[in-house]
Amino acid sequence: MPFDQKILDKLRLNLSANQQHLVIRSAIGIDANAAYSFGIEEEYFLADAETFEVAMQTPNGLFESASWSTGGQAMREMLQAQIEVASNVHVDPSDAREELRFLRGEVAAAAAQHGLVIMASATHPTASWRFSKPSPKPRYEEMIEDLRTIGHRNMLCGMHVHVQIPPHAERVAVMRAMIPYLPLFIALATSSPFWNGKETGLRGYRLAAYDELPRTGLPELFTTQAEYDAYVEALVRSGVMPNESYVWWALRPSLRHPTLELRAPDVCTRLEDAVLIASLYRGLIKYLCEHPDSAQKVGNVERAIAVENKWRAQRYGTDCIFVSKDGPIEIREFLDQVIARVLPGAEALGCAAEVEGCRTILDRGSSADAQLRAYRDSGGDLSAVTRWIARQTLGESSAPSARGPAERVQ
Repeated sequence: MPFDQKILDKLRLNLSANQQHLVIRSAIGIDANAAYSFGIEEEYFLADAETFEVAMQTPNGLFESASWSTGGQAMREMLQAQIEVASNVHVDPSDAREELRFLRGEVAAAAAQHGLVIMASATHPTASWRFSKPSPKPRYEEMIEDLRTIGHRNMLCGMHVHVQIPPHAERVAVMRAMIPYLPLFIALATSSPFWNGKETGLRGYRLAAYDELPRTGLPELFTTQAEYDAYVEALVRSGVMPNESYVWWALRPSLRHPTLELRAPDVCTRLEDAVLIASLYRGLIKYLCEHPDSAQKVGNVERAIAVENKWRAQRYGTDCIFVSKDGPIEIREFLDQVIARVLPGAEALGCAAEVEGCRTILDRGSSADAQLRAYRDSGGDLSAVTRWIARQTLGESSAPSARGPAERVQ
């Protein structure tokens, strides 16, 4: 498919000399395989433009239009109520921010042609999973046949961040070292306080539902790549799954790319939060790759603590108090420790400002905090929440986001 020059200009992309590949302009002159390059995938709900109720059945024309206008970067997800976008590979957070803005805008324009809007929220506040329909693609139809009710309950939207691992580092070792940090990313990204028209009491309900699927949750404590490969081979050989892309852990080695894919976070309603969280993850990847002994420090106790902290992140979000061997640690203190650890590497990557900017999420709250405030301020009107999500997805301000004492739940 030919590339539209206007789209390339918007994305700061050039074509390679052979006209076959996209090249990020900010990366021109830099090794195309530079370590720690990153990409972001986001999933959105499709909803009626007037009522903001989720669209359970969606036309192929919408996805064809969105795919064309984004150069193939927008596609169906497992359920018809969802659409996914995938960014190009980036080395500059500013370029990633601009491209995500472009992708959200183009997908929203395609949806508007069919009377729909996009909503970046990990759960839709009023949608009922019982009416969900699988997307008309063999992969998703086969998954629903296998998962049944659990597949239909997957009315959930996440954010995935890929970071390229350098050749000298083993992805499985970095994955193991990353396990204790996963709850922090979950807490910062929470955007799912409602489910099936009810306030759940959790800031991040999405993983409570998502973890009903097999091969989810935190990664296992594999010591070597060979151990991980043996696990995947056993499942494939036994007919459980076609390939390792059906391993849906909160963090996994990518099948198609030399990356470690963060899958734990809710999709961020605010675009800026997505870039901040992705930058923090990228900086932490670099730190762990440069400190290979980190993996050896993560054993059964550390993983068990991380499992507890994962629940606390889902429950309390940006007000979380985590478990540590030294006693309770507030999320701000934990974040400060991580930022101090990764900041030198983040400066080298050109994302130090974004890493430090993660503190602003705690200052003003996550999407879940804003949704709950809109809900309370409206006297319990969920339509006020869906309106806020739809507008904020495209960067429109429509509800107060400042934190207030009533938002502290611990």
